Amino acid sequence: MRLEFDITLTAKDMFRFNMYQTYTGASGWISVIAAVICFIAAGTKYSERGLSYAVLGSLLGVLILFYMPVTLYLRSKQRIAASEVLKNSLHYCVDEEGITVKQGDADAKLLWDQIYKMMSTKNNVLVYSNRINAYVIPRQQLGEKYRSLADLAKDKLPKYRVKLK
Repeated sequence: MRLEFDITLTAKDMFRFNMYQTYTGASGWISVIAAVICFIAAGTKYSERGLSYAVLGSLLGVLILFYMPVTLYLRSKQRIAASEVLKNSLHYCVDEEGITVKQGDADAKLLWDQIYKMMSTKNNVLVYSNRINAYVIPRQQLGEKYRSLADLAKDKLPKYRVKLK
């Protein structure tokens, strides 16, 4: 079975990937917990310290909560704009050997046994070559070919490496 499709990454796709990477890891959880602590402290210390401390605690909570997503969005836009590879369309070819990504004269082949894990989120299919780096394939652009890709991955990869819904 051979599956071919073209993908053009957008800043929104990159942002979703970065948000997933951040908020499924320790730093994302720590930032959410820190923001919640700031909100709780602002609410409980209002009667002791007054309005200025409550406002300051609330502002600090909002800053902590929204700093990471805003930073990730700006970084995603910058990365897409700066990279000629990410700006242009990528041609994917998935077959019995693995996944080949082509753009112009350049190509990269990721054999099935080199894939660290393959998973899907609500908006993306992520093909990890290691714990951090992944090929991001937007599910919307993949369309009807998603099911074929999922079936092929389930056939070629060990069960613990595949998390496709």
